[in-house]
Amino acid sequence: MASRVTALKFLIVLFSSFTIVQMALAGDADIISDFLVPPDVNNIDGNFFTFTGMRVLIDGDFPTNFTVLKASMVEFPALNGQSVSQAVLQFPAGSTNPPHTHPRSAELLFLVAGSLEVGFIDTTNKLFTQTLQAGDMFIFPKGLVHFQYNADSNNLALAFSAFGSANAGTVSLPKTLFATDIDDNILAKSFKTDVATIQALKSGLASK
Repeated sequence: MASRVTALKFLIVLFSSFTIVQMALAGDADIISDFLVPPDVNNIDGNFFTFTGMRVLIDGDFPTNFTVLKASMVEFPALNGQSVSQAVLQFPAGSTNPPHTHPRSAELLFLVAGSLEVGFIDTTNKLFTQTLQAGDMFIFPKGLVHFQYNADSNNLALAFSAFGSANAGTVSLPKTLFATDIDDNILAKSFKTDVATIQALKSGLASK
């Protein structure tokens, strides 16, 4: 019964989030047709406009690590040109969604269960934070660095986010800075530390 109630809550919030996004956050270029069909797809029917990738949320086990389930145009091609996408964020106790940005859209987060510490940094380097409880919403402005953290060591948190783009994009700061080929000396000078520290950070990310 509890799983059914959770599923119902999820569906209600899902539909309301999409409505809000359509009204307020649409940001992709307008198209001049009703919808866009990939070149290699013919004879579309209702299946093309249906995404089943979230069914795992209804009967599946909650993950042991922070997990994001996405419904963007990559996973759901029918979203191309529709200026909407969705992501479900699953936070086990004590887990975090590290600092990151979405270059093509704002993010409207709705917390369904648990609590989250959230925040973003604006272009003047001012930090805005909030503690969210189930039922709260929070907006992360387009392109700004932000994060979410489940500080509760005993309980999970479940949220989902609506985007005003079919492909909002995600740039993870830890991975972008320390899991790419940026020269260690450049990073050491940028962070005013030594190469050994940078290499330790890179090693830590590589082992995840």
